[in-house]
Amino acid sequence: MRESIRHRLRRTGLPATSAALALGLIVGLAGPAAADGSYSGRAYVYGAGTVTDDFGDEGVVSQATNRVSNATCLWQTILWANGYLPSSGIDGAFGAQTAAATEKYQRDKGLTADGSAGRNTWSKADSRLFQRDNQSGWLYLTYEGLAGSRSSYSTHQFVLQRSPDGNYRFYPPSGGPYWAGYNSRTC
Repeated sequence: MRESIRHRLRRTGLPATSAALALGLIVGLAGPAAADGSYSGRAYVYGAGTVTDDFGDEGVVSQATNRVSNATCLWQTILWANGYLPSSGIDGAFGAQTAAATEKYQRDKGLTADGSAGRNTWSKADSRLFQRDNQSGWLYLTYEGLAGSRSSYSTHQFVLQRSPDGNYRFYPPSGGPYWAGYNSRTC
């Protein structure tokens, strides 16, 4: 029969208070706020007020963080719109192709090219968001990719929506809409 944690801790001489604090710390580190990876503490890409500053507090998407998620799919759609990624690269999984495209995007924007889309990288995408309509609190937006000859992929635009509670959903070239969440992938 397995020995209980309480009995083991008592046997090792740790006071019950210390043990409770240690267990509480472990549980606290695995709580929902730490799990979603968002700077804003939210589970979805979120915005409020002016749309051109909505992405500046978003969580990291990279090969190590939120690697497989709809937030990653949104980032890939932004890369596609700017000519850094083919539409076939939009799959919601942050792999080597997405990392290389992110590094190129970062170099072109004067950022540290680490291949990870964090706060500064997301912020560079804000200026390409344009509000088109407001229907009962739902904002309808387009993301307008940049024109240029950076790559063999052409530039594009895509539609996004910001719900009345601030959560984003988007329409990549393969369909949609998909909620831009950090904790699941449906794109």
